Amino acid sequence: MAKVVAFGEIMLRLAPPGYGRIPQARTFEAVYGGGEANVAASLANFGERVEYVTRLPVNDLGEACIAYLRAFNIGTCHIVRGGDRIGIYFMETGAAQRGSKVIYDRAGSSLATIQPGMINWKAAFEDADWFHWTGITPAVSQSAAAVCREGIEAAKKLGLTVSCDLNYRAKLWKWGKSAGEVMPELVARSDVAIGNEEDADKVFGIKAPGADVVSGKVDPRSYRVVCESLAKRFPNLQKIAMTLRGSLSASQNTWSAVLWGPDEFLTAPTYGIDFIVDRVGGGDAFMGGLIYGLRKFESAEKALRFAVAASCLKHSIAGDFNQVTVAEVEALMAGDASGRVSR
Repeated sequence: MAKVVAFGEIMLRLAPPGYGRIPQARTFEAVYGGGEANVAASLANFGERVEYVTRLPVNDLGEACIAYLRAFNIGTCHIVRGGDRIGIYFMETGAAQRGSKVIYDRAGSSLATIQPGMINWKAAFEDADWFHWTGITPAVSQSAAAVCREGIEAAKKLGLTVSCDLNYRAKLWKWGKSAGEVMPELVARSDVAIGNEEDADKVFGIKAPGADVVSGKVDPRSYRVVCESLAKRFPNLQKIAMTLRGSLSASQNTWSAVLWGPDEFLTAPTYGIDFIVDRVGGGDAFMGGLIYGLRKFESAEKALRFAVAASCLKHSIAGDFNQVTVAEVEALMAGDASGRVSR
């Protein structure tokens, strides 16, 4: 079975217990997470071979992070070691009308100071047929952007499918260039892309007409315009997906997605999520589900439904990683949303 390789920064996530606010916290719950690692975790949980590539410091936190990844059956053989620190993010989980909040503490991290030539991409891509990256990595630093480009170019040279999540993070683009200046040449070399209304707007200036996510108004038909605009600008893209989140409150969202291909435009069912445990990693769970579905199913429509169901379930899981099985996802796809006890 060919493997998937994901590249990016994994961070230590520190969160007040429950729905506490950061100023209230006297203890923090610690897990590890990050966009690309979250995708790797989903795929590993679905039984896929996955290799995660990053850079971590030579200290106990670096060792603990690697052990955490290995516990989820994620390959770590091509993680390079060095730098001064692991990136950290503080997560405050919102509830009702109070939104969640993220505070980054990742300046000067091991990944931010990575340099071209540190990763042996040829070795990392051995037995691989898929490479995944996100827009978070080139936002971290100029050198991280250069290494991301290095990985994409190596993957294309070896014939791998390249996927990207546009993942715009306004708080990260501080190193001198904007997302709009850096992302186009990276996306142009990719085969599959996902995003949401903010990603397309903030990175490429492409708006979904009539969409208003603040009021929960997300009409799938509006996102066909976004997908077709991206496809016209980046003709190498063969699949483009847009996640559709209607935010009624921090605790209640609607969730769906659309998938564009050269000959089709597909819309997934919409799920009403009335009690969100943790929405962080929801988009990554969708990406992991989509990669799995596109690799396993002949039908793109089934791949899309699998991805949306998987990411819907992620909203019930604390932490960054989506810890659900293929059987649980397929049960939801089949209509079992009862939440009944399984005995």
